[in-house]
Amino acid sequence: MSTSPSIETLRDLDRQYHLHPFTNHLDMHQPGTHLIKAGDGCHLIDENDRRLLDGLAGLWCVNVGYNCVAIVKAVEAQMTKLPYYPSFFNTTTEPPIRVAEFLAKKAPARVNRTVFSNSGSEANETALKLIRSYHKLRGQTEKKKILSRTFSYHGVTLATSSMTGLPTVYEPFDLPLPGFIHVPGPHPYGYNSPMDAEAFGRWCLAETARVIREEGPETIAAMFVEPIQGAGGVIPPPPGYLLELRELLRKNDILFVADEVITAFGRVGDWFASTLWNLDPDIITLAKGITSGYLPLGATMVSDEMAETVFKGGYFAHGFTYSGHPTSAAAALANLETIENLGLVERVRDDVGPYFQKKLHAFAEHPAVGEIRGHMLIGAIELLPKGGRQAITPTTSLGIPAAAHIRNEGSIVRGIRNLIAVAPPLIITHAEIDELFASIARGLEKLWD
Repeated sequence: MSTSPSIETLRDLDRQYHLHPFTNHLDMHQPGTHLIKAGDGCHLIDENDRRLLDGLAGLWCVNVGYNCVAIVKAVEAQMTKLPYYPSFFNTTTEPPIRVAEFLAKKAPARVNRTVFSNSGSEANETALKLIRSYHKLRGQTEKKKILSRTFSYHGVTLATSSMTGLPTVYEPFDLPLPGFIHVPGPHPYGYNSPMDAEAFGRWCLAETARVIREEGPETIAAMFVEPIQGAGGVIPPPPGYLLELRELLRKNDILFVADEVITAFGRVGDWFASTLWNLDPDIITLAKGITSGYLPLGATMVSDEMAETVFKGGYFAHGFTYSGHPTSAAAALANLETIENLGLVERVRDDVGPYFQKKLHAFAEHPAVGEIRGHMLIGAIELLPKGGRQAITPTTSLGIPAAAHIRNEGSIVRGIRNLIAVAPPLIITHAEIDELFASIARGLEKLWD
């Protein structure tokens, strides 16, 4: 008769064999790896049978919460019928067709074609190749440089790490690659600037225009833009900034790529931030909330004009073994239909999003808080040591210990540099939002003990 391994056995095996992503392994294994055993709704059950409110929706992705019966049933049915077949060989299966149709009906009018992949990194990598192909087919062979912003996150392949504007992501790997250029992101707090958000946004636009002039617009292929910069610290755009950036790029014949891996599928109170802010992108990249994290799936949506140009190029030599995986696509379709049927987009926009922001901004006067940022169901709290902002040094790191204290108080958030990021499932209730921010309040008190 087999028995389940003990927690310590699992931790020991993890220590011996498992390399974790985005982890300091020495720091992690000294106290012991956290183990999650189950999930339901907005809560998780850990190795000690404690209920923890998941204030980060897994990794910005579990939009419909855990244990969604509709997704589980759809996956089981697809696995039973046809677990896998590729989209190669002039062949396909029904689920990715249905997902592509659903996306086209919700996305901005010009963006109707979807290439599937397995993650946000692959969605952005796919976008990069489509961009190069598009410009080459138009005879613009010099257009190869890619712009992105400081504090941005676009993935962890060699190319997408090069786009990511976080030194911790690219410096250990001797990146960025040539041709990837970072321009300032609109984050005055991160730059320690005295300017307000709108003035700093105008400065960022001026700097972006200067870089375009200096590099030569005829050499720049595209710019990748998160409508809200997520893993870089939850940085919403200043009013008017994104539209002015979009027009600057259009004037210089530079493609606008909206990286909506975090912002799509309801988190900002719309199906896409691109429709919320009328961005009219040439490409949208997606992952995370497309399946609520139940199975891996990435998607790259392109404009009709781009798709038609690529079609004329003949054989399209790009794709992955699991592009349009029928079971992942079945999970996505069930997830998207659940979001629609439950009215979660409207619920975020009209109810829980405003309530979440009210509770988030109530921390603005807390002595341990330097700044509050957020939009609808995503937010960040910049943290201060007891000596205030002037006591922060290059080695100060308050986010991770704050997240640990908050976890001990019953909720999971993400620690980044000197901030905590929060983005719970879209199904969260007012009572659960209260529970989440009560844990944060107690955790911040412990941070200053």
